[in-house]
Amino acid sequence: QLQLVESGGGLVQAGGSLRLSCAASGRTFSNYAMGWFRQAPGKEREIVAAINWSGSRTHYVDSVKGRFTISRVNAKNTMYLQMNSLKPEDTAGYYCAGSYSQTDVRLSPNEYDYWGPGTQVTVSS
Repeated sequence: QLQLVESGGGLVQAGGSLRLSCAASGRTFSNYAMGWFRQAPGKEREIVAAINWSGSRTHYVDSVKGRFTISRVNAKNTMYLQMNSLKPEDTAGYYCAGSYSQTDVRLSPNEYDYWGPGTQVTVSS
């Protein structure tokens, strides 16, 4: 199985920045499209950003475009989410996920097979 562990969450003031990391192990990381999802209390899990196996293609939800950047370093088995200009509405649990694919990005939670336990991001106003 592909094992995933997130880190880098925390409490930050509005306008601040955080960088989340997702460390992968157990399988060949470059065989997997990856994604960052978030879920706030009482809301459905939504995709934040996704990246294909090589990093050549990315996708962002409209609400984070221009503020968040997804990236990966396959040699380090790690994916990142750089979050700038954070807003209180970005407060949520953030989860990384992996989907066996060497083609496109994957956008639906149902397309992902492996999930990390999550890391909490709280943005104060």
